[in-house]
Amino acid sequence: MSELTVAGLRVVREIALSGSFTAAARLLGYSQPAISRQVAAMEAAAGQALFVREGRGVRVSAAGAVVVEHAGRILAGMRALEQDLAGLDDRLAGRVRLGAYPSATAVLVPRAVARLRSEHPGLEVALTEAATPTLLRHLRARRLDVAVLGVGAGLPDYDLAGLDHELVSAGGLCVAVPSGHRLAGVDVVPVAELAGEAWIAGPGGGDDPQFRAWPTLTEPVIGHAVRGWPARLGLVAAGLGVCLMPEVAALSIPAGVVTVGVDDPNWPGRRTIAVFPPMRGAEAEGVVAALRQVGDDLRTGRAAS
Repeated sequence: MSELTVAGLRVVREIALSGSFTAAARLLGYSQPAISRQVAAMEAAAGQALFVREGRGVRVSAAGAVVVEHAGRILAGMRALEQDLAGLDDRLAGRVRLGAYPSATAVLVPRAVARLRSEHPGLEVALTEAATPTLLRHLRARRLDVAVLGVGAGLPDYDLAGLDHELVSAGGLCVAVPSGHRLAGVDVVPVAELAGEAWIAGPGGGDDPQFRAWPTLTEPVIGHAVRGWPARLGLVAAGLGVCLMPEVAALSIPAGVVTVGVDDPNWPGRRTIAVFPPMRGAEAEGVVAALRQVGDDLRTGRAAS
């Protein structure tokens, strides 16, 4: 007697999503006859036709829609089960404390934490967002295991004595402009093209260096000074100016804003690093590896875009 199977659920769901047996076979790596056999077995188990054949494709029947709805939940549950079982043998387990400066928590750190959750479900990441001096104090006091910092031109010369560090991302700064701006759609612009632009800047002061105009411009025009990134980017989206954006956070821009790179031979750039005590454990090693992998992905994605 035919039974509903996980493989059959996967096939039925893929046919429903792709609209044809042929497309589902290609996406799942099955032969066309194998797909047809799976569907026949599932229809026998359900006691009803799951698809209505028409033209070059198929559409889901009422019974098929019910199966597809349940298939999504069942397959998600199977993936969760597989991850939980994998976690039993995972050497990375327990709790690790990760701190990061605000710009890094927009894209880089969340994606690294998501990667860790997927690859090491037994590892819990406790996340802290703070200014760099605070992160270093917590790291030295052993209240953090790994801290993500920005270093380079225009930033303070932070004291890293007695700590180790690794490069996470070599991406520096880019410029956020309104989507209708004359520079929108250009990958990289010469720094001279930024002269005369009105800048949406940070107000300055506090523990963290505030992003103002492009660092090598002389006498830049500051249109507005606001502290938070949502406010800055909102002003950019409204066409009221442009603003600096760390490349590690560039994918967090809202609708109506695009980023462009800047060609400036007089700007030595910035880097994002992971800092940790010399005798770090396997859990901290895993965090640093995830940060580095995501940093590479972000850099490659920007270069390819």
